Amino acid sequence: MAARFEDHGQLQLLERDETEEEEDCFEAIDKLISLGINAGDIKKLQDAGIYTCNGLMMHTKKNLTGIKGLSEAKVDKICEAAEKVVNTGYMTGSDLMLRRKAVIRITTGSQALDELLGGGIETLAITEAFGEFRSGKTQLAHTLCVSTQLPINLHGGNGKVAYIDTEGTFRPDRIVPIAERFGMDPSAVLDNIIYARAYTYEHQYNLLLGLAAKMSEEPFRLLIVDSVIALFRVDFSGRGELAERQQKLAQMLSRLTKIAEEFNVAVYMTNQVIADPGGGVFISDPKKPAGGHVLAHAATIRLMLRKGKGEQRVCKIFDAPNLPEAEAVFQITPGGIADAKD
Repeated sequence: MAARFEDHGQLQLLERDETEEEEDCFEAIDKLISLGINAGDIKKLQDAGIYTCNGLMMHTKKNLTGIKGLSEAKVDKICEAAEKVVNTGYMTGSDLMLRRKAVIRITTGSQALDELLGGGIETLAITEAFGEFRSGKTQLAHTLCVSTQLPINLHGGNGKVAYIDTEGTFRPDRIVPIAERFGMDPSAVLDNIIYARAYTYEHQYNLLLGLAAKMSEEPFRLLIVDSVIALFRVDFSGRGELAERQQKLAQMLSRLTKIAEEFNVAVYMTNQVIADPGGGVFISDPKKPAGGHVLAHAATIRLMLRKGKGEQRVCKIFDAPNLPEAEAVFQITPGGIADAKD
């Protein structure tokens, strides 16, 4: 697998307008000025974290009128203008097929794992990886930090990475040997990763809100949340708090979905496992992913990781709309995720 990435030179990210063609749904919101919307109102939307026409249409009018200075009449006018820019109604299956051409599949570093995933981690989707500690979830995240910055023709995303760390497990020094394995400049790779440590579920959500401005200006292709559930399990640990926890979790997952679809980025989130009393008598120490149905419905692709022999790990497709249930074996190496050796 490593041979596929040799000798392609230093990392050079293309500007947003030089990348592959993107659909109209990624039009900047300031395009509405030409349709009669006041520049001051556009600024109010941007201050609220709305930077694209597609992102605007992902908000309810109730939310939009909650923005200071935007009346119901102004919101109606803004939405009418946005509908002229983006298609918010029905489209044919053929049109959707054309739109799906914007999807980029980012290599995991393992050919076997890429084949299992139909080419790699997808943009416009949320990929969840769950498993016990040391099953490879964070190691895969570190590898994706590098492979996302590869050119498209080398199965990368030619884009930057945003990393939200809720457990303090990100290690920049781990990026260095992975970058060297792919023939990339470690300093340039690290410069193209923006990192934030979250300490509460509210902090985690607010970090997502602040990403819109960055993603509207720079070519991001990956958002990592490691892990998505940890702070919710800590901040909502009392009796009777489960319903509120799931509601807040749903709001955050909805925001992740909007980011994936608004900016054509891949969202990779790790998840913890909990004991499964209903796992059956034939399974020793049964486990299931945390987060319940709320998280299960939000993830596009769910991967179950488990330990294998030595540094080998096994990945199983747990749930996916277009992938068969199957497994792949990969290995954790100094250079990141790679194919398992016989």
